[in-house]
Formats: sequence, C-alpha cells, structure tokens
Amino acid sequence: MASLTTLLPCKSSSSSLFARCSLGLKTVGFNESRSRTCASNNFKCDMAEPVKIGNGKPVIPILNDRTLPKFLESARMETTVNRNGAKIKVFSGTANPALSQEIAWYMGLELGKIKIKRFADGEIYVQLQESVRGCDVYLVQSTCPPANENLMELLVTVDACRRASAKNITVVIPYFGYARADRKTQGRESIAAKLVANLITEAGANRVLSCDLHSGQSMGYFDIPVDHVYCQPVILDYLASKRICSDDLVVVSPDVGGVARARAFAKKLSDAPLAIVDKRRHGHNVAEVMNLIGDVQGKVAVMVDDMIDTAGTIAKGAELLHQEGAREVYACCTHAVFSPPAIERLSSGIFQEVIITNTLPVAEKNYFPQLTVLSVANLLGETIWRVHDDCSVSSIFQ
Repeated sequence: MASLTTLLPCKSSSSSLFARCSLGLKTVGFNESRSRTCASNNFKCDMAEPVKIGNGKPVIPILNDRTLPKFLESARMETTVNRNGAKIKVFSGTANPALSQEIAWYMGLELGKIKIKRFADGEIYVQLQESVRGCDVYLVQSTCPPANENLMELLVTVDACRRASAKNITVVIPYFGYARADRKTQGRESIAAKLVANLITEAGANRVLSCDLHSGQSMGYFDIPVDHVYCQPVILDYLASKRICSDDLVVVSPDVGGVARARAFAKKLSDAPLAIVDKRRHGHNVAEVMNLIGDVQGKVAVMVDDMIDTAGTIAKGAELLHQEGAREVYACCTHAVFSPPAIERLSSGIFQEVIITNTLPVAEKNYFPQLTVLSVANLLGETIWRVHDDCSVSSIFQ
C-alpha cells in the first residue's frame, strides 16, 4: 500500500517512541479521520486511514477548498491574510511541477506564470509572463533526470529573473543532483558539485535552499547563503504511525559513510540501537556487502539513506539483514532517483515498505505495492516563508 502524506501537528506522550518529534503526518484522502492508538512504548496520534490503491500508486490530493484538510486550510488562510501584501513570487520549472503546486498551495499563493519551451535543436527558452520587478523570487526546480537539461533550465530561468529586475532570487533545489561529486577519490577527477555551485551563483542566484545534501560540505562550495533542509522529520512522523515497539527497533546504515545520518535518525527513535552494513564498492553504482556490525536478530530493521539510485547498496544490505535474522526490513530515503534496475530490486519482496519523499517525481511505471511517497511541500513552504520573513527584516535594517 502506498500513500502521499502531509505534515500535521501531532501530540505524543512523554513515553512516546517519538517523544522528541514535534510534527505528525496525515494522509490526504477521502476517509474520515479516526484516532489510531499503538501498543505500549509507542504513541497516540490522530491519523486518517490511508486510501488503499493497487500498484503502489501514491494518493495524489485534490487541492481545493472542499478536499483540503482543515490543517492546511487554516495555514493557507493565515498566510494569505497575514502575508498577502508580501512581494513574493514562486515559479516552477518542469522537473517537478506537482511539488511546486503543493508548495504554492501551502503558502496561500498561486504559481507564477512562466513560459518554458525547447527548440528543435534542444535549446531552452524561458520567459516570465508576469512582472517580478522588486520581488523576492523563489524558483523550484530539482536537478533530477534528465539532470543536465533540468540544470540548464534552472540557470536560464535564474538569468531571466535577474534580467527582469527581481530583488532577490532564491533557487529551491529539493534534489541537488551533482552533490555526490563533492571530492576527488582518484586522480584526475572533477569536483562537479563545486562547478554546479559556481554556475548557479554566476547565473544570478542570491540564495539556495536544498534538501538532504549528500554531504554537508557541499554547502561550502557556494559563495551565497545555503539553507540545508532536513526531511528527516517527515519520515520520522510517518514511522510514528507504525505500531512498532521501541524494543524491537534497530536503525541500520547501509554503508559506513551514512553512519552519522543513521545515528541522528536513531536518536530520534528513543535512542534506538544502531547497526552498520560494511560493504566494498568495486565501481560506480556497484556494491558488494561484506559484513554486518550490530545485532538485528528478531528486530525490525529500518535502513536509512539520503538517496536510492540503482538500489544495489540497500538491496544487498537488506538481504544480509534477513540472513542475520531481521524480522522486517524498511527502507527510508529522501531522494528516489530509481535508476534501473532499482524497481526490480525494491519490489522483489525483501522490503516490508519503501518510504521515500517527493523531492523527485516518481513515474507511474515505477509504482509498486511496497512504495510509500511522503510530501515535503509543507516543510519547504514553511521554510520559504521563514527565509522570506528573515530577508525582509534584514532589508529594513540595511
């Protein structure tokens, strides 16, 4: 079963499995809400019963006044009333228009009018179809596949905003595609993350907002401010709807490089135990599991990573966890790149559930029954408002 969820304030008791987590989740559907209470050492949270749809297709909310949850209606009304005088514009590229629309609805705004087309030879043409003079502009565009086309589209759009006299240009990049090329591991390699950072800066961007960068050092490649948004609370709040006893839980890092991320995740799960999959990589997108550090016997293993590309690392890690006696294995990641043969590996039955976010659009052909897609629109929308408010206050005192 798969569903698309949105953030919802949730109250939990002090003995909650997620006592330190302040945000809950609500599935957007047409079922009536009901209280879901979990076993001891767990939590109580108002959840809606998810809509059951085959083929793992996420539930896409119909965003209008009739079906919008009360939480979103109140937030949208508040932002519309209190901030309708703000000179702010949100534009969407062609990479992930559905996420952009959700962000705009959360903020109580309409997406800006923009014309994007490609000539016969592949060149990209961008024209803003409304004035942005003196406005704070936010461009939502992931560098997802096709990465180079979406990156070039972002650069051309930034240039169009700059030439249209926008006051500030913030690029919202939910998925920063070149973040893995952040250092030289062998001689004569490029550091593409730094190159892309320079391109975005030189195009005219004043600020960058991105989600779960592959490595924190990528922020240092930019000569402009970078807001690094962690999507961990969205996944944690969804896991809060699972009736999993804290004593049965173990957080697993699929490789040594993700230990810090997994440790931070485990701390939010009432300091759950940590396990590490030791693997050796023989080439790009090729991984071989060697050993397991930690105990998973009879446990529910939650594997945490920032992205799933070909799913080689996480799939082989899951197989090892089952061999070591894990009762169930969940896969959690922010960015679902899903390059072939990822779908075959993830839908093979080794995972109880594959939990991702919508920082990248998921093609319908890639849906499978174990897939759950969580929305980060509210998280990004609130971040944009706070960045905008901070910038507005700063400009007053300049």
